[in-house]
Amino acid sequence: MPRIEIARSNELVPGYATEGIIRRKAFEAKNAIVSQSQVASGAISAWHHHGAHHLYGYVVSGRLQLEYFLEGREVVDLNFGDFFHVPSRLTHRDVNPDKDRELLVVNILVGTGRAVVNVDSPVRGD
Repeated sequence: MPRIEIARSNELVPGYATEGIIRRKAFEAKNAIVSQSQVASGAISAWHHHGAHHLYGYVVSGRLQLEYFLEGREVVDLNFGDFFHVPSRLTHRDVNPDKDRELLVVNILVGTGRAVVNVDSPVRGD
């Protein structure tokens, strides 16, 4: 009979890297990845997208700004307790606007292929 799996906070493994974000992975299955992201106070991550994955997130602590471009620069402000969805291939970066508090987010990536694609500029990913 299957058992409940547990990923204790001290057992998380390094996740897929983007400069400015520390990702720690709890679970990875065929089409889903569950992880947490930490962004230091005042930090801005590098531009990236999640390929064919949709990113669903929950802000555990701190404040998060997601910056991206569609027809112009867009910024979404999120606070503790907020959920969000980043569509597949949408290039964005994570900003922690707080100068004295780390940001912690729980992420669920749903899809297949490369989970993180780091890019040099804010354009829609391939």
